[in-house]
Amino acid sequence: MRRWNGWGDEHNDFPLKPSARQFLQDLVGAGKRLPDATLADVMAKVPASRLPQHPLIATDAETRVRHARGQSLADWLAVRSGEIGVFPDGVAFPETTAQVRELLQFAKQHSVHVIPYGGGSSVVGHINPLAGAAPVLTISLANLNRLLQLDRMSQIATFGAGTPGPLVESQLKPMGFTLGHFPQSWELSTVGGWVASRSSGQQSLRYGRIEQLFAGGSMETTEGTLDIPTIPASSAGPDVREMLLGSEGRMGIITEVKVRVTPLPEQEHFHVVFFPNWESATSAVREIVQKKIPLSMMRVSNARETWTQLQLAGHPTAIGFLEKYLGLRGVKSDKCMFTFGLTGNKAFCNAAHELAKPIIKEYDGINTGTFLGKKWEENRFRSPYLRHGLWDNGYAVDTLETAVDWARVTPTMHAVEQVLTHGLKDHHEKVHVFTHLSHLYPQGSSIYTTYVFRCGDSYTETFARWKKLKAAASEQIVKHGGTISHQHGVGVDHAPYLAAEKGELGIGAIKALCTQFDPAGIMNPGKLIQD
Repeated sequence: MRRWNGWGDEHNDFPLKPSARQFLQDLVGAGKRLPDATLADVMAKVPASRLPQHPLIATDAETRVRHARGQSLADWLAVRSGEIGVFPDGVAFPETTAQVRELLQFAKQHSVHVIPYGGGSSVVGHINPLAGAAPVLTISLANLNRLLQLDRMSQIATFGAGTPGPLVESQLKPMGFTLGHFPQSWELSTVGGWVASRSSGQQSLRYGRIEQLFAGGSMETTEGTLDIPTIPASSAGPDVREMLLGSEGRMGIITEVKVRVTPLPEQEHFHVVFFPNWESATSAVREIVQKKIPLSMMRVSNARETWTQLQLAGHPTAIGFLEKYLGLRGVKSDKCMFTFGLTGNKAFCNAAHELAKPIIKEYDGINTGTFLGKKWEENRFRSPYLRHGLWDNGYAVDTLETAVDWARVTPTMHAVEQVLTHGLKDHHEKVHVFTHLSHLYPQGSSIYTTYVFRCGDSYTETFARWKKLKAAASEQIVKHGGTISHQHGVGVDHAPYLAAEKGELGIGAIKALCTQFDPAGIMNPGKLIQD
């Protein structure tokens, strides 16, 4: 059963080990757990629905509670406290595109605001109803979750837009294919949501971001159906396919997604290398990616994250031996961990590894083999559950990300970490901050930062702390010329910062595009661009 007030399956957890609890107490102080509201408490606050009756729309309290928020820290605090504020007036679960069309015409006729809902994994407010006079209808695509067609010759698969990551792969695997799109939210997020938010998977270095994988599909709008054919490449004007990417439900509801799939690899394994410092690590990975050496994944942790991960590993004897071995090789307190993947047939993997080895050696990297890489692979989708373990011990955790050109990677990382580390000084609170580069490109890299802080004495105080930290970091990202989002999308939280990247004319063009597809302005208002 999926949790109503947290991440994922309620039978899965990621409790803090005693050593991890002590580690955090030493860094930021002892946490104090805030009380949780019950589902019954929250359901009692759900007001009567303002929607006209419709056979496809459920208006019961529990369904509306379960579709009221996403997975941002602000959402977490809202559902845990029970102060959700605004609920959708109803939730529909269409099973066909014809039913989606019917619901959109119903919404248009009755001036109802519509929120498309995929897996509910948004961390920037994409699916949150906003306060206003209009009723709100959330349209869940959970029943549009099947592989509809596979063109083996062209290697294009057509999925219902509500198909979550595990179902995408489980339906492709028996046919010998993979999409290879593995965001951290893979367990819950959907193929339609990936398109709508311009998602990036952990192995996009091999398979591509969603914009490379998205070949075409269909979107239902209040003005009709937009079908995008699958064409390998075109010079026939602007790419309409690109208009859907990152549209965040402002133009319509994506119902079918055609994606470029790849035959299953013969083998895959992950290695971990330790470099003596950040400069050597980033120099090495930049050279690897700019020489286009075909690794399937590259992830570089800075010294603070490397230290944190080793401390929290929970195997003190084994980590002690590792630390001693690395120290004898000259890799000590400033060491940075580099995790990389090799995917393909045996000859391909061996060739890629041989091409990377001289560069790793040139920058004094120490390859520790695949043991730590296997541990990373085992836990790659468990990280969102860590919020539960931290919360139970009185701590809040959040992440933010950007991408910049190589010349600005290190200055941007330092600036963001600096404002987060000192962001709660006036509260006499410490913040533990660490960063990794999660997606690397010849031009530059993404920067993914995690920060942990103690909960306040109340939900209001905890939210104020988060809001202050989030704003300070976002301002630094914009100041350093970074995108406000590399993989999380815009939603509500990032909308105030979008103009810095798009400019006045760009924002105007996006608004005009939304108006073209949704002249009544009922599709997910307030998201992506500020209305």
